[in-house]
Amino acid sequence: MSFTLAIVGRPNVGKSTLFNRLVGKKLALVDDQPGVTRDLREGEARLGDLRFTVIDTAGLEDATDDSLQGRMRRLTERAVDMADVCLFMIDARAGVTPTDLIFAEILRKRSAHVILAANKGEGSAADAGVIEAYSLGLGEPIRLSAEHGEGMNDLFVQLLPVEEKFAKVTEDNAPVTDVELDEEELEDGELPAVPMPTREKPLQIAVVGRPNAGKSTLINQILGEDKMLTGPEAGITRDAISSRVDWNGVPMRIFDTAGMRKKAKVQEKLEKLSVSDGLRAVKFAEVVIVLLDAAIPFEQQDLRIADLAEREGRAVIVAVNKWDIEDEKQEKLRNLKESFTRLLPQLRGAPLITVSAKTGRGMERLHDAIMRAYDVWNRRVPTAQLNRWLTGMLEQHPPPAPQGKRIKLRYMTQAKSRPPGFVVMCSHPDKIPESYNRYLVNGLREDFDMPGTPIRLFMRGQGDQNPYKGSRKKNAGALKKHLKPRAIREK
Repeated sequence: MSFTLAIVGRPNVGKSTLFNRLVGKKLALVDDQPGVTRDLREGEARLGDLRFTVIDTAGLEDATDDSLQGRMRRLTERAVDMADVCLFMIDARAGVTPTDLIFAEILRKRSAHVILAANKGEGSAADAGVIEAYSLGLGEPIRLSAEHGEGMNDLFVQLLPVEEKFAKVTEDNAPVTDVELDEEELEDGELPAVPMPTREKPLQIAVVGRPNAGKSTLINQILGEDKMLTGPEAGITRDAISSRVDWNGVPMRIFDTAGMRKKAKVQEKLEKLSVSDGLRAVKFAEVVIVLLDAAIPFEQQDLRIADLAEREGRAVIVAVNKWDIEDEKQEKLRNLKESFTRLLPQLRGAPLITVSAKTGRGMERLHDAIMRAYDVWNRRVPTAQLNRWLTGMLEQHPPPAPQGKRIKLRYMTQAKSRPPGFVVMCSHPDKIPESYNRYLVNGLREDFDMPGTPIRLFMRGQGDQNPYKGSRKKNAGALKKHLKPRAIREK
């Protein structure tokens, strides 16, 4: 059992920079602009031989209403309540501000264990701020520089008693045998055809879409708690935040991503960082949920996002949110299906699910669609079955003969899954038109029940690999030419 450390403080004191240093990766967005972080981000931290969970929080604002700052503050207070120890950071160069005094008083009441850190403490310019930090009444401050890694040893010393306390609790209560049982079952049993998600390797899901489509609200509905910051404002989410959940018994890690606008409209550096963070989440996901707004579905940007997920080779599900406010549901659904088939032919057969993130309607259908898409994405087809199918496809529609050259498709095999990839050995692979490739891919979808998932088809030439091919004729001609004068003389 490890402890949980929440990093709290005013905006722009360096909380995300310290978070990235503790987890050893640039997970949290960092910028000079204050208020970049809005959601709670968790990570597995290591400091020396200590292993613990660290939470990066939004900057504490002096607001208690329902404004964006007020909602961010409530989310941070929730992190303080759930954490075992709080690291309260101040800016040593700015000194102690009136806001720091207010939040120091709140932490004294809400947290049993508070560590005070004066960040940006490198150089003599921070001396006055470090001395001033004693006035907060939270003990001796740690002089830190999260950017340069100074003061990490002092933080380690402060966290050591906390780790020893929780290690003792684990030894006393010690019901830590679940993981070992799972490993034994995996060793004794046969490997399943489709790798099932486990707690060590959960199913990776990314939720993407335009701003204000309801991505954070949908994830809160799946988690069963208000972990993600939501509201009527567009573009609230900035980081790609991952959350672990057992949804109907299936271990999953769900990524909430920032809304993606058209590239021409993305001017600010911070939004560019947010979008690139979301694109990275798509690359690491296994299933991508493209969330649309029922009021304005299949906008140009929605199509680009869905096409991006398909090009990355992810299993794609299209979910239409805010279905609870639609009046003509049947007619709207017919129009949605027609638009989906027409505008996204590369995702033909992918599930189209209507949901309401606010009320929870359609969540079971969404879960079933995720598991179905994951199963298809991992599908493997035996080689013998593939070649029987290829023979039938060739009889039904033979390949063309460009410039009179007959193309022979000799045999076919599946080279990979996740997504399914097939290789066809043939003559003149560069002469096969794209239309014939589409004919084979559509046949694979229909005949092997692989709707919606990206299918990769590679044509490979099967030339004779004999390095001496043609050399006999060539050598014979040279020999004949060499011996010709002698043959004439003998005659």
